[in-house]
Amino acid sequence: MIGLRQRLRAEEGFGLVELMISLVVLNVGILAIVAGFNAGSLALLRANETSTASTLADKQMELYRAITYPAISLNTTAVDGTYTGDVAYPGTRVTGVCTSPVADSCIPTRTVTAAQSPNGRPYRIDTFIIRYTPTANGREVKRVTVVVRRPSPLKVLARLNSNFDQSTG
Repeated sequence: MIGLRQRLRAEEGFGLVELMISLVVLNVGILAIVAGFNAGSLALLRANETSTASTLADKQMELYRAITYPAISLNTTAVDGTYTGDVAYPGTRVTGVCTSPVADSCIPTRTVTAAQSPNGRPYRIDTFIIRYTPTANGREVKRVTVVVRRPSPLKVLARLNSNFDQSTG
């Protein structure tokens, strides 16, 4: 019978324990690398979505830059709670018969479908126009605010403001 001291000094099976420990450490390292790739992938997707929303907001704002000051208005249509709940909604809204030759500049809220968007995702574009008179020069100004949202779950991705006065046409 082998004594207790001899059994404690024996190294039989110790290589197997070392192998198991090294596999656990390697597994932890690989999982950390995979988590890093996953986080990077999510960051790229968010950046893509934000960049596309900013481009859509710029495109919508360019519609207003291309028309004259009197034509800057929105057609009076039924809007939902998301539209009326935005911080840009209160104030003197410029509504009425829109005389713009570009129909998309007259619509207060519209949806860009996944087939129409550059990255294959749907977006909601809300446009707000308010009229105000700054104290600096006393001339009436129209402020156009374009808000681009992800429709589901609802999240603001881009917000763009621009002021227009009578000197624009």
